[in-house]
Amino acid sequence: MFPKIPLDEWVEAFVDKLESGLSGVFDVVSTCIEGTVHGFSSFFHFVPDFLLIILVTALAFYLGKWAFALFAAIGQLLIHNLGFWDHTMDTLALVLTSALISIIIGIPLGVWCAQSNRVRSVLTPLLDFMQTMPAFVYLIPAVTFFGLGVVPGVIASVIFAVPPTIRLTNLGIRQVPADLVEAADAFGSKPSQKLFKLQLPLAMPSMMAGINQTIMLSLSMVVIASMIGAQGIGADVYRAVTQIKTGEGFEAGLSIVVLAILLDRMTQYMLKRKRSA
Repeated sequence: MFPKIPLDEWVEAFVDKLESGLSGVFDVVSTCIEGTVHGFSSFFHFVPDFLLIILVTALAFYLGKWAFALFAAIGQLLIHNLGFWDHTMDTLALVLTSALISIIIGIPLGVWCAQSNRVRSVLTPLLDFMQTMPAFVYLIPAVTFFGLGVVPGVIASVIFAVPPTIRLTNLGIRQVPADLVEAADAFGSKPSQKLFKLQLPLAMPSMMAGINQTIMLSLSMVVIASMIGAQGIGADVYRAVTQIKTGEGFEAGLSIVVLAILLDRMTQYMLKRKRSA
């Protein structure tokens, strides 16, 4: 019988070394993430509730016409009536921050993958690992590095949600017709010109699909993030589970469903507009 490989000890030693060596970096990252979440949250709480409902409904009408606008109005009024409006805004701030960071990280990495087969061969198994690892596991190092609160929730959400943006950005650029790329090269286009004027515009539908998936995955982490102190509707769901309050849990879950449908449909309608443009 072979002795057990001390993988747990190696991981803990690696995490301890990171924590001691990069504590200053983690403090800066924590400050930036807290500031971003607080900025989004403050804005959503500053705008009067019904004015924000009207603005979102108008945006829904612009993107998807009257049926989607009607759903947006009824869904938001339902959330407000159930008393989860403020917590929904906190959740939206958390999701937008996670999605924004995922996009900032994911699109450049996706472009890099598309331009280098070696980078793609290295990142592909790493992305597979990130998507198959249980989301709860990400909370452990996030809490170790950043403590309890909203920051580790955002970090765990980013790790869980960034792979679709990377994968679909890479896929979209690689699916640009080769004859168009050859024509750009024949006309003497620089790599930056070819990327920004040809490849990225043609890859935009695929990239938008990746962003849509990233937003949905970020939203799916809100309940898990509430276990380590992140505020929002997830905290209401988690409290209802621990106290076995079925009705309250259903109401909080329904608010999450409405928010998820709104975000999903809005990004899908943006994608359709981009394809038709």
